Amino acid sequence: MFPELIKIHRVIKSLIDINELEWVDYSNRLRIKTYNKKEVLLQSGNICTDIFFVNKGLLRIYFINKDGDEATFYFSQENDFAADYESFLKCKPSNYTIEAMEDSEVVLMSNKMVVNGFVNLKNGEKLGRLFAEKYFFIFSKKIQDIYTKTPHKRYLLMNKQFPGIRQRVSQHYIASYLNISSVHLSRLINKK
Repeated sequence: MFPELIKIHRVIKSLIDINELEWVDYSNRLRIKTYNKKEVLLQSGNICTDIFFVNKGLLRIYFINKDGDEATFYFSQENDFAADYESFLKCKPSNYTIEAMEDSEVVLMSNKMVVNGFVNLKNGEKLGRLFAEKYFFIFSKKIQDIYTKTPHKRYLLMNKQFPGIRQRVSQHYIASYLNISSVHLSRLINKK
């Protein structure tokens, strides 16, 4: 097995039972790609044709809000997936942009490969359902947190969910993720 596929193999095995023959066939369709810091993996308006698994680095998923500003929706760190799953499944233009925040090594799972896995892997449909559930839970949590948690509580939860994120991205991206201004974030950081 290629060393670049060890992490994704471990994560997929944690989600479904997959035997060695299935893995060999499935993994032969994976692609590995490196992206430079600030390089765009998916541009808003394009169809999301891949699910991205982060081997190394950090990705930011964002959209343009009603005021024309970038609004950070999610960060994908090592051992996590990134995609606009609706665009991926429905083959429709994405509302999101996915950008590398650091030099990153990513494993790409194409739409064709994932759909083929639904049919040819014993637990392929389960894997697809778990991907869908993951994105549903991310959306649900994000919406609930914005409406039910204070900015300070969202800040604490973000630090727990994304350990070390403050050292990896600019403060304005964190403020955007928390749906607050950079000034408000500075107050939260300096709050004793």
